[in-house]
Amino acid sequence: MTLSSMTGFARSHGASGNYAWSWEIKSVNAKGLDVRLRLPPGFDAVEVAVRAKAAEMLSRGNVYATLTVSREGVAPVVRINEPVLNALIDAIGKLSRQVDAERPRLDGLLALKGVIDVSEDEETEEAKSDAETAVIAGFAQAIKGLTEMRRHEGEAIGKVLLARLDEMAVLADRAEKAPGRQPEAVKKKLADQIAVLLDASSRFDPDRLHQEAILMAGKADIREELDRLAAHIAQARKLMTGGGAVGRRLDFLSQELNRETNTLCSKSNDIELTNIGLELKSVVEQFREQVQNLE
Repeated sequence: MTLSSMTGFARSHGASGNYAWSWEIKSVNAKGLDVRLRLPPGFDAVEVAVRAKAAEMLSRGNVYATLTVSREGVAPVVRINEPVLNALIDAIGKLSRQVDAERPRLDGLLALKGVIDVSEDEETEEAKSDAETAVIAGFAQAIKGLTEMRRHEGEAIGKVLLARLDEMAVLADRAEKAPGRQPEAVKKKLADQIAVLLDASSRFDPDRLHQEAILMAGKADIREELDRLAAHIAQARKLMTGGGAVGRRLDFLSQELNRETNTLCSKSNDIELTNIGLELKSVVEQFREQVQNLE
């Protein structure tokens, strides 16, 4: 399986009998799957099948799907509402005996609301059912196009993420080999600090200072952070190789990578290690930003 982005766009269109339909679908980032439909009047029956198809094909994202339907080649049917027309004529007859005015013309009467009803020819249940089936099939076609676009973008994001993981591995190796974290360098720096303190005052207990130095050396050791960074990087590579909807798990790993990087920076007692930690933090943030786009 390949990685998929959560952003995409697709269209599909077709016809069934006198019905012409078109779907327009777009998706953006979201924590879960939220399908929002805009259906024309009379086509609510397709909603259940459409939502089921979206859930089958997608795992995450805000999905906006709009259906447009029109009936083409259908002759209009004109009906005169005779009860309304007769009531108007009776009312005009009564008024004409009370008011001296010109009698209304036929075109004026027909222009009044409710006198004429213009509608399309009545549809058959079979034609409507065929149109609904075609609309559902069209949605499946459009959602397939959407997933293909999301996969294509996911592949591009995957390449960027692998590059960021490579950068993390290089920086972690630099931190591993940094002269400032070697035992001799740490011991010398602590010895120099203790010597300065002893020169400044004779009230310090050398044994107590020795114990504190041991604690400081332990706190300054970043071995554990480097090991966890390596484990998280390996796990991220494994998830990306497997593909599928791994966005949430990669997001969790990016948080763990950020936590280890922050700890490394706080423990650093060397300017080179601090600079490496800051570079690493920047790369982890770039990794996390891209992960937010994955399904």
